[in-house]
Amino acid sequence: MTNAPTPDAGGALAKPDLGPGPEPTESTGQDRLALASQSQLVWWSFKKHRLALVCGVITIAIYAIAILAPFLAPYPSGHHNNEYTYAPPQSVHLFHEGTFRPHVNGYSFEQDPDTLALTFEVDPDIVIPIGLFVEGPEYEILGFIPWDRHLIGPTDYDAGPMYLLGADANGRDLLSRIMHGTTISMSVGLVGVLLSLFLGVVLGGLSGYLGGKVDTAIQRLIEFIIAIPTIPLWMALFAAVPASWSPVQRYLALTVVISLVGWVGMAREVRGKFFAVRNEEYVSAAIADGASQSRVMFRHMLPSFTSHIIANLSLSIPTIILAETALSFIGLGLQSPTVSWGVLLQEAQNIRAVSTAPWILLPGVAVVITVLAMNFFGDGLRDAADPYKN
Repeated sequence: MTNAPTPDAGGALAKPDLGPGPEPTESTGQDRLALASQSQLVWWSFKKHRLALVCGVITIAIYAIAILAPFLAPYPSGHHNNEYTYAPPQSVHLFHEGTFRPHVNGYSFEQDPDTLALTFEVDPDIVIPIGLFVEGPEYEILGFIPWDRHLIGPTDYDAGPMYLLGADANGRDLLSRIMHGTTISMSVGLVGVLLSLFLGVVLGGLSGYLGGKVDTAIQRLIEFIIAIPTIPLWMALFAAVPASWSPVQRYLALTVVISLVGWVGMAREVRGKFFAVRNEEYVSAAIADGASQSRVMFRHMLPSFTSHIIANLSLSIPTIILAETALSFIGLGLQSPTVSWGVLLQEAQNIRAVSTAPWILLPGVAVVITVLAMNFFGDGLRDAADPYKN
């Protein structure tokens, strides 16, 4: 039987009852964009940058290593064995005599009777079992949680060393020291850029918003700092730090010294943007509504150029990491026993050591990977947060 149309009370044909139809969709694609928050829009745009997404994962992984270095590293940063000076890297083997038994092979070495130099070779007859979550030297994770488990290491620390990336001049595991150095180098970059961000936004904002004598005074200060060569300025400021200070005090001093120079670029960026938007209608409306100067500056004007701040920050963190590495490399930054990538690279100043043990250059590889990853990651964030892009 078909549902034929029937006349209604007025004589007109009524529409046939076709039953319940499909529910209308809640929102179309354009409605979804219109209802999305700013963070959602930034995330959707950022996901389209494949390289930036990969570099973002690498950056997060590097910071995870920095936080969990004592757990991830097989040895404490100061653990050494003078019998294994410049021992070469070992390979991980999963099977031994047909059974699954992860291990590394130990070393056999000979001493040259003329030069007294030790020559190491991996000895397949020496088996050092390794495992995951092994019990080892105690440490404090996050600085206050005592624990003795390590993600990877020898099941018996007395059976022999495990040097996956080789050893340095004092027989210390280079992999462990690179991981411990990540904590210092990455935290210097993060803390330093936060101080630079604060100084740059506040002084640059005041300069661009107030103008007049305030602008003139701040700009002359910026020009004076820019006119001084960066490295000599860092050297002069850090030379004022007493040599008797503890490693922690020197670390804080280094962060402050780098930040005192690094804020000028951010300040000029912020000043230019404040000049560009201070006569916009929404700024005039906020002033007419009785908003305070600080609210107008940081609540209404600053969010309009967030992408430019992100772009500057993306370049500032690698720059500060490189600055710390350079200062420590030339002996004016952090000093042993503090472990950073720059301190580890000090051994690379010895050409003979480099020719004998090229793996001591690996901290430099960590610096290159970190700087490239953070630059590409920052570029992706800048493009995603840019409100004026097509």
